[in-house]
Amino acid sequence: MFASRRLAAKIPETGSICRQCARRYASSQVEQPASSYLTAEEIARSRRYCMDMLRKSDTPSSLLLPYIPAHARDAYIALRAFNIEIARTADTTSTPTIGAMRLQFHRDAVSKALSGQPPKQPIAILLAKAAEDIAHKSEGRGKWSKSWFMRIIDTREKYLSNPPYPSMSALESYAENTYSTLMYLTLQSLPMASLTADHVASHIGKATGIAAVLRGFPLLAFPGPPNKHSNQGQMAGDVGAKRQGAVMLPLDVMAEAGLREEDVLRNGSNAHGLRDAVFTVATRANDHLITARQMLANVRAGQEADHEFEHQNEAEHVYLPAKGAKSETQAQEVERAFGVFMPAIATQLWLDRLEKADFDIFSPKLRVTDWRLPWKAFWAWNRRKI
Repeated sequence: MFASRRLAAKIPETGSICRQCARRYASSQVEQPASSYLTAEEIARSRRYCMDMLRKSDTPSSLLLPYIPAHARDAYIALRAFNIEIARTADTTSTPTIGAMRLQFHRDAVSKALSGQPPKQPIAILLAKAAEDIAHKSEGRGKWSKSWFMRIIDTREKYLSNPPYPSMSALESYAENTYSTLMYLTLQSLPMASLTADHVASHIGKATGIAAVLRGFPLLAFPGPPNKHSNQGQMAGDVGAKRQGAVMLPLDVMAEAGLREEDVLRNGSNAHGLRDAVFTVATRANDHLITARQMLANVRAGQEADHEFEHQNEAEHVYLPAKGAKSETQAQEVERAFGVFMPAIATQLWLDRLEKADFDIFSPKLRVTDWRLPWKAFWAWNRRKI
């Protein structure tokens, strides 16, 4: 299904990818406190806490950290830790009602962090520090869109009880409102206000989100004991609190493949139509990666994208020329944003492994981080190819 690709790399200025360099960065001293409200030691402890979350629950994101510009790494770490914390809310609460209460705490924490007075909670502290970094780097012109944080939380809350996706388009909307939105926030961290970069990030985020749902499929169909969360897949997979099994594939895809939920819960990987349904969903994720690659090629060749960005008229994506800001070409924008696009490498590796497993979503090999990711990313960075 997926064409084979050769990905290559050049050593980024940040050095080789390894746990040691991540640890060195996490434990590095802070030259300036984020504000008078926070101490340097609080920020350093918060950074270490968030890095530990990434290494334990979102290993690929920790491995891709060196490709993010040094000045934006605190923002990247904070955003990924925030994503892990929100994604696992359902799995660490006993009922959707309690989950909703916890998500409300995160809404309040984000609001306070963006206003410069975070609660004494590591993720909120690092978010506050990163928000101040963005303002400083952009000379007050750039900031995080609070509405994007709220969109991620609201979407997670909507799926606390694991309702089914009515259609493939509903699944894509879910991915757009979570993983694509997380990438928009990462772009703002550079800081960057680019409709072209947002468009590429939208497709990569959709692919990553769809793949995350597929990765979480076995854990939702056959959930373990409550209040346990383990995820070796990229970008913090989606695991819910609903203790009875749930089959989280689009209903229209299931109907087309002749797949029934009860058959999956009874027969697991042997359920009739399961592999066909997984193939259809995985193909859509792969299509988004192909589209993102083609967009990058077109931009670098001085051409326009062959389709419009469906979210270009949303308020958060309407960028007015900043007074006194240096203008960039679209090619320069995607070059500066390329590190943010690197999750596409991890997503493609996982989809390729899924294909190699003949779309057996229950294959144990799909539940661990691909050992090839560091050098695949290393090569991809050099050639600027996702």
